[in-house]
Amino acid sequence: MADLVQYYGTGRRKSSIARVFLRPGSGEFTVNGKPFEQYFVTEEQRGMARQPLVSTETSGSFNVVATVSGGGVNGQSGAVKLGIARALILFNAELRKKLKSEGFLSRDSRGKERKKYGQKGARKRFQFSKR
Repeated sequence: MADLVQYYGTGRRKSSIARVFLRPGSGEFTVNGKPFEQYFVTEEQRGMARQPLVSTETSGSFNVVATVSGGGVNGQSGAVKLGIARALILFNAELRKKLKSEGFLSRDSRGKERKKYGQKGARKRFQFSKR
């Protein structure tokens, strides 16, 4: 039996984690077993997740299978983007320069700011009363 050729990349964004597998194929894209268009509803989310494939012109040559968990859908699309970029480097190390220059390999470390004591939230305060 022929071995399954696939390239794996992990992507993270906020509290979302994406496990991305690139397999040589016709360009099918599934996320958590659902079609790509059904999972990522807005065009912005779809565009963000597809960016590394489009910039390296490899969108038609790979089937993408992604499993995402945690966070919201926007964070998950960012996680998929990083996972695809990391998997593309395993496929071809020469793509690293292009992906790095477009900023696809840097993890966006911004997260939720913690709630402070004596306040309603991270920045919001309780109402101040002069009298």
